[in-house]
Amino acid sequence: MDIKKIIEKLVDPFLKAGDLSISLREKGLKKEIKSDNTPVSNGDLEVNKFITKNISDITPDIPIISEETSDNKDNTQLKNFWLVDPIDGTYDYINNLEEFTINAGLIIDNKPVAGLIYAPAKKRMFYSFGEGNAFELTNGQTINLSDKVIENKRPIKFISYSNKIKPEIQKIYQDIGVVENVKMKSSLKFCVVAAGEYDGYVAEPRAYEWDIAAGHAILIHSGGTVTDFNGNEILYGKKDLKNPSLILKSKNIL
Repeated sequence: MDIKKIIEKLVDPFLKAGDLSISLREKGLKKEIKSDNTPVSNGDLEVNKFITKNISDITPDIPIISEETSDNKDNTQLKNFWLVDPIDGTYDYINNLEEFTINAGLIIDNKPVAGLIYAPAKKRMFYSFGEGNAFELTNGQTINLSDKVIENKRPIKFISYSNKIKPEIQKIYQDIGVVENVKMKSSLKFCVVAAGEYDGYVAEPRAYEWDIAAGHAILIHSGGTVTDFNGNEILYGKKDLKNPSLILKSKNIL
């Protein structure tokens, strides 16, 4: 399997999916609440159709698990599969905010080996396909994130999903020496940590595997790390597809 070729073929469809998401939003989204009490829009579903078709065309033999469909979610035997979140940050998407992302992570032997994340409103496209091969495509230029050098004397800045920091997370902040944190909701957090704009992120068990798989690949391929609170590797294809605790670190603080 040529993972580099697969990912490079998917970059253009991701950019087109981003255009589709913005176009649908400009026309006015149809919104509803799912059974888990989270919002979904026709934009989520249309982008899902577009992305999953393009992935299936390129890798017809690899199953897809998407947030927005029930296919393969009960198959606990899968080792090789895609995890897709067509719109991560639906709240931002339906409220004309900018942090929402389009995501696909490729899992081989239950580990993330490649990822694509596009933030259409910010025009930031990230992808990776192996160690030292994590990239941002912006303004027509491709930047290798593992080559980016960040001044290491600045205060350590982390991202959080809430302005209310729980005591167990505050303790980890203290151990690492975090002096500042900024709220960010979507998988864009993985990308800005991979790019060295922030130094990490900590979360107790929450969300699902499709929320983090693509970002996990991009961050580790940029030289960063992703573990649980005990330093264990994160594996995919768990029975309930739920995430354990997470600590993300950029290469700048390792």
